[in-house]
Amino acid sequence: MYSAVREKDLNNFFILFQACLYFAAVFQAIACGIHYLASVFLVQTPNFVCSVPGNITDVLYGNLTASSLEDILPVFKLGTGPLVVRTTEGAQWELSQCRSALRINPKYFTYDFDGNKTVKACNGNFVYDHTEIHQSIVTDWDLVCEKEWLAKLCQPTFMLGVLIGALVFGDVADRVGRVRILMFTSACQFGFGVSVAFSGNYYLFMVGYLVVVFVYVTEFTGIKVRTWTSMHVHAAFAIGVMVVALTGYLVRVWWIYQIILSTCTSPFLLLCWKFPETPFYLMAKGRYKDTQTLLDAIARFNGLECRLKVQELLEPEERENGGALLDEAEERPPQPEKKLSILDLFRTWRMARRTCTVWAIWFIGSLGYYVFSLGSVNLGGNQYINLFLAGE
Repeated sequence: MYSAVREKDLNNFFILFQACLYFAAVFQAIACGIHYLASVFLVQTPNFVCSVPGNITDVLYGNLTASSLEDILPVFKLGTGPLVVRTTEGAQWELSQCRSALRINPKYFTYDFDGNKTVKACNGNFVYDHTEIHQSIVTDWDLVCEKEWLAKLCQPTFMLGVLIGALVFGDVADRVGRVRILMFTSACQFGFGVSVAFSGNYYLFMVGYLVVVFVYVTEFTGIKVRTWTSMHVHAAFAIGVMVVALTGYLVRVWWIYQIILSTCTSPFLLLCWKFPETPFYLMAKGRYKDTQTLLDAIARFNGLECRLKVQELLEPEERENGGALLDEAEERPPQPEKKLSILDLFRTWRMARRTCTVWAIWFIGSLGYYVFSLGSVNLGGNQYINLFLAGE
C-alpha cells in the first residue's frame, strides 16, 4: 500500500476538477437533509374532533356558536371543554378529540348539561381543521387517538433505514467502489421517495420510507482542505433542512410535498454516472495503473502537468517493483485480500477506545441536533420559520 511517510497529496488540494466534483456530489447531501427532516410536515396533526352521524345544524363552544364543525375548529383547544352539536334529527352530542357523548333526553340546547350521556370512542370518524394543514398522512389515514403511535413511528422507521444503510452500504462501498454505491443509493432515494407519495395506505408508505457522499468527496480533495470540505458537506445538509421548511410552507398537501422533495435528487442522478472512482480506493485495491491514469486525467483537467507517480506512494518493498506493478496490473493474478470487518475497530484497546469515543460524540451530537430540529415546529411562533432557522 502507499507509504504513510512519503504520502503526497494525490489531488493537488482543491482546484477546478475537485471543485466541480465536490459541488456536484455535495448536492446529494442537500437531498439527504431534505429526507431526514421531511417527516416533520408529513405527520402533522391538525386540530380534530369526533364526527357524528347525521348533518350538524348548530355548534356550541363556550360562548361561541357556529353552524358547522369546520367553522369552530380553528379556535378549538384541547382541555377547554367539548364541542356541543345538534343534528337535523334533534340529537345532541358532546364531542372531544377521541370520544363522543350522546345526551339522553335533553330539554334545551345549551352548553352545560347535567343529565345522562352515552359515551363511546370514535371509530375512525373524525373532522379535521384544514386551515393550516390541507392534507397529511394523519388526515388521510386517521392516525389519531389509538393510532397516534403509527404517525410517531414514521421518523424512527426512517432512521432505522439509515442505520441499515450505513451498516450495509458502507461495507459494500469498500468492496465494490464508491461510485457504484453512490449511484445505486441515489437512484433508490429518488425512486422510493416518489413511490411513497403514491402509497395507497399507511403500511405501503412505511415500507417505502424505510428503503429510502461524505467519504467520496473527502477522498478527492487535498489534505490541506479536507477539513473544511468535509464540514461543508454538513452545511449542504442544513440547506436541505431549509428547503423542507420552504416547501412545507408553500405546499400543504403531503403527497405533492413528498414528490417535490424527492425530485431534488434527480439532478444528481444526471451527473453521478460520470463520476470517476476515487484514487485512494483504486490504490487500496492494487489498481495502480488505473490510479495513474486517473491522476493524469485530473492534472489535464486542471491544466497542470502530473508530476506525481504512483510508484512514489508505494511502500518501500513495493516501490522497487513499481514499474512492473503498473505495466502488468492487468495480467497479474488477483492477490488475496485481507478480510476486514467492524470487529477490527475493537481489535486493540487503543482502537476500541477511539472507536467508542467517536461513536459517543456522534451519538450525543446527533441526538441533540435531531431533538432540536424535529421539535422546532412545536416551539412558539411560526413552525416554518422555526425549522428554517434550525437549518441555519
